[in-house]
Amino acid sequence: MLTAPAMAANPMVGGAAMYPTKTIVENALNSKDHTTLVAAVKAAGLVETLSGPGPFTVFAPTNAAFAKLPAGTVDTLVKPENKAMLTTILTYHVVSGTMDSKAIAKAIKAGGGKAMLTTVQGEPLTAMMKGGKLMLTDAKGGMSMVTIKDVMQSNGVIHVVDTVLMP
Repeated sequence: MLTAPAMAANPMVGGAAMYPTKTIVENALNSKDHTTLVAAVKAAGLVETLSGPGPFTVFAPTNAAFAKLPAGTVDTLVKPENKAMLTTILTYHVVSGTMDSKAIAKAIKAGGGKAMLTTVQGEPLTAMMKGGKLMLTDAKGGMSMVTIKDVMQSNGVIHVVDTVLMP
């Protein structure tokens, strides 16, 4: 029988418990807030990669984050002919290694208030603290806030973000 403290160890994302024994993809599949992300990962052919050993740090945009994009953007991106562009955008949300919020905070402190994270896509993502919240700035100057941090996975960590990051 699970006790309350044991259950609390599995944070809730999109109405589903996130289990540290499952991969990034296995957990994301259960989140009602990440159906667009899961569809995009499938369309980009990244399921196998993000199910692999990693480890990865994934900044996972919610459905609401994708909804902020101009109308029709997601429908256009998931078309087979746009797979390369979709892959570029999705891999811009991934950093190699497991960077929990403490590791990111340490990097921000070491960087004098900003940390440059190199994404799997190759371009940098800037992390900083603003009003007690972890904020990310993408290559185009767009800002995204981490709304749920440190969702540990068997192959890394997920931080839920409220805006899609653009390389």
